[in-house]
Amino acid sequence: MAFDITGMMGKVKELQDKMQQAQQEIQHITATGEAGGGLVRATANGHRKILKLEIDESLLTPQDRDMLADLVVAAVNKALDEAAELARQELQRKTSGLMPNVPGLDLSGFGA
Repeated sequence: MAFDITGMMGKVKELQDKMQQAQQEIQHITATGEAGGGLVRATANGHRKILKLEIDESLLTPQDRDMLADLVVAAVNKALDEAAELARQELQRKTSGLMPNVPGLDLSGFGA
């Protein structure tokens, strides 16, 4: 049985195209994280960038400054974690069946 380099190169090109398409679509994925029972909400995209931060007016007092900082950090981290997971799922969906399941193959550099 001969090794089909042309077929393999076609699969690599198809994978590259799908990865590029998925990377473009990931920017439209959004996830929101909440903290303090919804008093602070952060929204992130699939590229792990914060798009929006909402803070309830009740937290905008000098005595709540430390608590506000903690809630912002918690909400942002939740949004970033969720956005990363949604992006991973989208990349996995887009590239399903294009790459063989190779033990030790790490696609995390591509956002997978």
